[in-house]
Amino acid sequence: MTRQQAPVTVNGDVRTRPVLLIADPDRTVVDEVANALEREGVAVTGASDGAQGLLQAGALQPDVVLVSATIAVIDAVEFVRAVRRARAVPVLLGVGEGHAEQAVRALAAGAAACVARPYRVPELLPFIHAASPESRDVLHVGGVELDVQAYQVRVGGRTVHLPLREFELLQYLMRNADRTVTREQIMRHVWHTATTTSTNTIAVHVKRLRARLGDEDDQLIQTVRGVGYRLVTPSISGSPA
Repeated sequence: MTRQQAPVTVNGDVRTRPVLLIADPDRTVVDEVANALEREGVAVTGASDGAQGLLQAGALQPDVVLVSATIAVIDAVEFVRAVRRARAVPVLLGVGEGHAEQAVRALAAGAAACVARPYRVPELLPFIHAASPESRDVLHVGGVELDVQAYQVRVGGRTVHLPLREFELLQYLMRNADRTVTREQIMRHVWHTATTTSTNTIAVHVKRLRARLGDEDDQLIQTVRGVGYRLVTPSISGSPA
């Protein structure tokens, strides 16, 4: 039996639990995830195709979006790109065998991560909890403001759109403001890997992040040669820190 989801009101109401939108052509899959997540205090709504999913994403403003690589009408990669263009919300791509190329393209389009389909609730919960209203966390360093829950960054009041990896890199640097973090620490906390063989990747992302933040003279994100990087809190009126 198809499970009817309770409506989720956004405008005018303060949310007391996170909202997950699942765009998946298999209603049974959606119902199974919804039943499991309801017990975890998560509100779930479903969409059967990409077009309906985009409408739901705009109307409901979900905290997390999960889209199947098999979605129709609007394909998964274009779906990810459209959602991320409209809102800074984490989008997960549900993948199975044969979806490796789609996964790469979706991540490049702004997907937060790929998760296995059929979906596993323990794999989804960390993303949902991180985006829940209760975990809202806003970081400030100088003129940079980073809203962890909304996946939004502002510099001097101006919204700056960052790809997910650069967002996570900036978040990690801001949480460690005025402290030097090594390349190994960055790989572990941002790329979630212990390997340090791709440290040039870090340099490329730092360069792009500096450009987006307007850090043309590398004064906000400083390179500590042979070690790593340090995000520096600007001194007030040029006074010594």
